[in-house]
Amino acid sequence: MAAFFMREMVWQLVGARTWRARQVLCDTCEPDLSERAPHVVMCNNIVYINRGLPPTEKSDTFRHKKELILMPWEERNVTKAMLRKEFVERVLAHEKSKKALCLEYGISRPTGDKWIKRYRENSSCEELSREPHHRANRTSPEMEALVIKTRKENYDACALVVHTLLKRQGIPNVPCVRTINNIFHRYGLITPDASQAATPYTRFEKEAPNDMWQTDFIGHFALKNQRRCHPLMVMDDHSRFNLSCHAQYGETFGDTIPVMRKIFLEYGMPKVILCDNGNPWGTVQSTGFTKYEVWMMERGVLVIHGRIKHPQTQGKQERMNQTFRKGCIQGQLYKNLRDAQSHFDAFRDFYNNRRPHTSLTLETPASQYTSSLRKYPRRIRSWDYGEGLELRRIKSSGYLTYGGQGYFLSEALGNKIVAVRETKLDGNSILTLYFRQFIIGTIDVNKQVFLMKRAYLIHNDPRLEGKLKLQ
Repeated sequence: MAAFFMREMVWQLVGARTWRARQVLCDTCEPDLSERAPHVVMCNNIVYINRGLPPTEKSDTFRHKKELILMPWEERNVTKAMLRKEFVERVLAHEKSKKALCLEYGISRPTGDKWIKRYRENSSCEELSREPHHRANRTSPEMEALVIKTRKENYDACALVVHTLLKRQGIPNVPCVRTINNIFHRYGLITPDASQAATPYTRFEKEAPNDMWQTDFIGHFALKNQRRCHPLMVMDDHSRFNLSCHAQYGETFGDTIPVMRKIFLEYGMPKVILCDNGNPWGTVQSTGFTKYEVWMMERGVLVIHGRIKHPQTQGKQERMNQTFRKGCIQGQLYKNLRDAQSHFDAFRDFYNNRRPHTSLTLETPASQYTSSLRKYPRRIRSWDYGEGLELRRIKSSGYLTYGGQGYFLSEALGNKIVAVRETKLDGNSILTLYFRQFIIGTIDVNKQVFLMKRAYLIHNDPRLEGKLKLQ
């Protein structure tokens, strides 16, 4: 019934008077097919069947056929251009009439005439491009060159930034952002990897300047004087203002603190600093706190760290680092730190004062940033812990002794005063450790183990808002 249905369908498609089907023979077809079916003609491995009436259900004409094909320019492991050329050459050689050849190749006479004419003009049977010869709204080559130049001069700025910069320069007929982005793709300025990297993650942003700063070393590179430069980047989370872009020889505590002190004297101090877990910011929990964390806590600044192997936590910082690398590191070789710092200062001026930011509604970071009201204390005063707390001095080895048992806290806290308070919780004795306005750990006295060793603000810790109150 399936074969009969197919035959009836073909019959309805091609008409009731004369119909013509083209079929590819399978490997099991009998070579002497024409003797069994005199009305079947084979040519170039294609079987042509001409009947005045539609096939019946009992007919075995299609018994050895593999597939019914009604498409013109039948492909026999060759391209359509080769079939067109074959058709034209057979027409010009007068092998058969034009009508017969058009019928054989399954095309109309106007189509055959079109390819004959094209072959006579340029000896080609390839499809011509369907692209318009002229686009009325196409961006001029001069404007495309200006768009590309602006992108390269502004540290590979995105399409929206380039559009804004050209508008501010008073350039007439600036293309829209989508067109500028298409120009970037057309000239190979945006790779698939770059598009994937630009996919946004869940974002956070502090409500006001100086609520949080982000710090990072972006990786070292060689100088001509056979030494390596380690750029230190500091930015404000709310305004994206670049607070420092400093060239230095190392990433140690001694190299970093003078730079942070200079920033604090110029801009004041933040409430929180977000950084990764590398040197000198962080350390593994078993070794306690770093000198950098203790130095910041003495000045009332909380240091928090992103998750290990999750750089997207500092997405704003990483995006600024990407722009910095393209503009100041790739393809550059500086003589020394002074030479590198001069280029870093030029980048910082551009980034803060001239580059519009999409997250700031195309405003500049300098227009959104204000200095902190928290001034840098030139002298660290002793801390008043109040009543109900017992003061203990940490040994130079980093150990705290309580109840005859030693607990390693951190060598960075050596010889410093901490406060402790023992409380009862579900029958267990819990010892809470305080360092100035921070809780730095809790100890299960019964089991003599640390339950937690991490710094939290006693009041208004940003990680605990709405989750937990530390008493």
